[in-house]
Amino acid sequence: MNIADFDYDLPPQFIAQEPLEQRDASRLMRLDRESGAISHHAFTDIEAMLSPGDVLALNNTRVIPARMRAHKRNTGGAVEILLLKQLDARRWQALVGGRNVKSGALLAFHGSDLECRVVAMLDGAKRIIEFSRALDRQTLSKLGEMPLPPYIRSAIKDNERYQTVYCDREGSAAAPTAGLHFTPGLLQKLENKGIKLACCTLHIGLDTFQPVAVEYIHEHAIHSEFARLDAQNADLINHAKATGRRIIAVGTTSARALETAGILSQGGDPANPAARRACNPQPPVIPFEANTELFITPGYRWRVVDALITNFHLPRSTLLMMLSAFAGRDHLLQAYETAKDCEYRFYTFGDAMFVA
Repeated sequence: MNIADFDYDLPPQFIAQEPLEQRDASRLMRLDRESGAISHHAFTDIEAMLSPGDVLALNNTRVIPARMRAHKRNTGGAVEILLLKQLDARRWQALVGGRNVKSGALLAFHGSDLECRVVAMLDGAKRIIEFSRALDRQTLSKLGEMPLPPYIRSAIKDNERYQTVYCDREGSAAAPTAGLHFTPGLLQKLENKGIKLACCTLHIGLDTFQPVAVEYIHEHAIHSEFARLDAQNADLINHAKATGRRIIAVGTTSARALETAGILSQGGDPANPAARRACNPQPPVIPFEANTELFITPGYRWRVVDALITNFHLPRSTLLMMLSAFAGRDHLLQAYETAKDCEYRFYTFGDAMFVA
């Protein structure tokens, strides 16, 4: 398929620049994945759309202050570092912005004796950097900033609004945005109704949100992200599937983690398209902890996820492709046009969709 098949026009005024005062005050579009029928709701109406025994799968990753401002030790030239993935105690994969920041460059940080060196050049602005000592939480909190997406033009007043209320595993370079709509009170209402909450972890790299640059999507090199599903939550999901209940992924990142667990349950390889088509998992998921390279595009056979709560995503992004695989490209793009007509708010701090 051509990348142009996943393009749409979005005037800048539709991009939400800040979160609403109340998390669950956002709007919710419901999209029927079979018929394409659309209805409009408040996000709190999600309670009426879920049934006792359904499982809501939450990505409990926590965003780290991954943007760091540095300078070249020898020239003083400004450099911006965006940490993407920790490789070991001192080495990270990162996006590095600045002029001629090549292998061997030594970078320093104002007000700190911490240094880092570029030890490998990857694609584009990606680098492997090695810090002079392990980057602990205190140092990162002091030197780092919240890595808001580039389409957010100014800092937010409260960094916790770029975290879900249930996050507890640090390591993400971006927030799982579908989860930003939930409040403790709404989650409690859902539990009181008999809806089960399951947690998985997927530490998000910024590649998730970037437009795909190649013409044909099969040529795109999908990013690798750390994912985890423990035995307790796997059992919860398997019991629900066995009793005919639905698994509702909160966000594309939760969906990616659960579908990876589904492929692995029969020894399949999530990076191998043939294996993704062939395996028929029983039980539906198994516990795992690994990097996933699962790239979900139209034609994918869904194994675990029955419904999705998600935000409105960037044109030409892998997330839009995943949603097209779930809802159908024509249904999805028509829903996006309807969202613009009805003045929904798009992207990170925008409104939500429930696709079922």
